Amino acid sequence: MAIVAIENLSKIYTLGRLELPALRNVTLNIETGDYVAIMGPSGSGKSTLLNILGCLDKSTSGRYCLNDKDISNLNDNQLSTIRGASIGFIFQSYNLIAQLNVVENIEVPMYYQDLYEHISKQHATELAEMVGLGDRLEHRPYELSGGQQQRIAIARALANDPVIILADEPTGNLDSQSGAEILNILDDLNSKGKTLIVVTHDEHIAARSRHTIHLLDGQIEKERFNHK
Repeated sequence: MAIVAIENLSKIYTLGRLELPALRNVTLNIETGDYVAIMGPSGSGKSTLLNILGCLDKSTSGRYCLNDKDISNLNDNQLSTIRGASIGFIFQSYNLIAQLNVVENIEVPMYYQDLYEHISKQHATELAEMVGLGDRLEHRPYELSGGQQQRIAIARALANDPVIILADEPTGNLDSQSGAEILNILDDLNSKGKTLIVVTHDEHIAARSRHTIHLLDGQIEKERFNHK
């Protein structure tokens, strides 16, 4: 089943009298359990597509179905609800809260789902242990390496058991060893059935995916399915 189905999706930014098309009639299906790499040069539409898939932005036209629900015409509040319950985000810059420790950072998405505190804390602790931070629960981000901070971000992305995980250059700020460790975690999540969509400029990362999409000038230039 397609967890993500977009049809003739376009996004046009208006600057005064100028209209700048960022996406042009993109049609794409992503199956449950897929591992998709989105590639393309700067300005190709990668970030715009990721933002729309993540309900951070809305298309100008076209259709977007997530988990068999058409969300194309939802308002900002409705999209926010979908985003909190169904989508996990992993950013290049981690986007952690400096004042919170490991467990508290992982708990943040659960706060908006009105879970009891003891339940969210226990779940966050289990996720921290899953990504190898069981001995760092009380540490704050500035006390940890970049790779460890990205592990927190991955655990946070999993907090509400999302239907898709979106990662924007997840190893972009990491050294090669830390980057490889993060990619191994993503591989493991995908092997357990998680649907991953990763924006990357790195062919080595794309080669780990099952499905690679190349964007150019807001359109899908080519699409390939990798053998894993």
